[in-house]
Amino acid sequence: MISLDTISLVALYSAMSVYAFAFIMFAVDLARRSAGSAVRQHALAGTAGEYSDDPTLNSSGASDSSQASRPSRTLRIAVALFVLAWVLHLGATVLRGIAAERVPWANMYEFALTGTLIIAGIYLALLVRFDLRYLGTFVTGMTLVLLGVAAVQYYVPIVPLPPSLQSYWLIIHVLVALAATGFFAIGFALSCIQLLRPMGERDPKTLPRLRKMLAGLPAADTLETLAYRLNIVGFVLWTFTLIAGAIWAERAWGRYWGWDTKEVWTFIIWVLYAGYVHARATRGWRGSRSAWLGIIGFGAVMFNFGVVNVFFTGLHSYSGL
Repeated sequence: MISLDTISLVALYSAMSVYAFAFIMFAVDLARRSAGSAVRQHALAGTAGEYSDDPTLNSSGASDSSQASRPSRTLRIAVALFVLAWVLHLGATVLRGIAAERVPWANMYEFALTGTLIIAGIYLALLVRFDLRYLGTFVTGMTLVLLGVAAVQYYVPIVPLPPSLQSYWLIIHVLVALAATGFFAIGFALSCIQLLRPMGERDPKTLPRLRKMLAGLPAADTLETLAYRLNIVGFVLWTFTLIAGAIWAERAWGRYWGWDTKEVWTFIIWVLYAGYVHARATRGWRGSRSAWLGIIGFGAVMFNFGVVNVFFTGLHSYSGL
C-alpha cells in the first residue's frame, strides 16, 4: 500500500513541474509587457494626436489605461498554472502533516515545504490588490529552487519528534517565523528589482533588450515603498518569533536565552531588519541603500536556514533532521 508520505512526494514533484511551466509563462508575459511598454513610450514621445497602431493608445495619443492594464492571455495562463501548482503544493504539505500526525514544519525539509507554500500564497494574495505580475518569474523561480533543494538535499522520512519539540509552541513559534520569512522573501524580490530598475532608464551600458524589459517595470520609488511595507510586516512577525522562541526556550530548557547559535542568528536577523526600518524611517535612507539593507536581511534569513542549521551544532540541531 502506498503511504501518504509517498503520495505527498508525488504531489510535490507534480507541483514543481507546474511551477516550471508557470515560470516560463510569466517570463513570456514579462517580455511582452516590456515590449508593449516600449511601444507606448515611443508613441507618447511623438506629436500629440499623431496616429499610432498601438491599440492601447486612443486618437489623442493618450494611453487607454483600461486596455493597458488588462491581463494578457499569457498572464492569465501563468496565474492559472501558478494557482494549480500552489494547490498541488498545498496538498503535498497537508499530506505530509497527516502522515506525520503533526504540523509539517519540524525539520528542514518540512520547513522549506511549508515556507515556500507561504511565500507563494502571499504572492497570490498580493496579486489581488497589486499588479505584481512582473514578480511572477522571480517568485516562481525562487520557489522552484528552494523546493528542489529541499526535495533533493533535505528530505528525511517521518520520525518521532524530539521531546523539546513536543509542545504547542512548535505551532506558534515556527508558523509565525514562516510567515515572516514569506513577507521578507517578497520584499527581497522587490528590492532586487529596485536595484535593477535604473538600468532600464536608457543606461548605455545595458543591453537594448534588457533595457526595454527593465523599462516596463514600475518606478524604483514604487518598488521601494512596497518592499518597505512588506518588510515592516515581516519585522513585526519576526519580533514575535524572537519573543515566542525565548518563552519556548524557558519552557523546554529552563532559560530564556542561552547564546545558542540559532538563537544568536535569529537575533542578528532582528537587528538587521530593525536597522533597515530605523534607517529608512528616521535617517531617510532611500534608494539603493535601503534596497541593500533589505537584501542583506533576507540573506541572513537564508544563511540561518541553509548554513546555521546544517553546519553548526547546538540545542537546535534537530532542525537539520
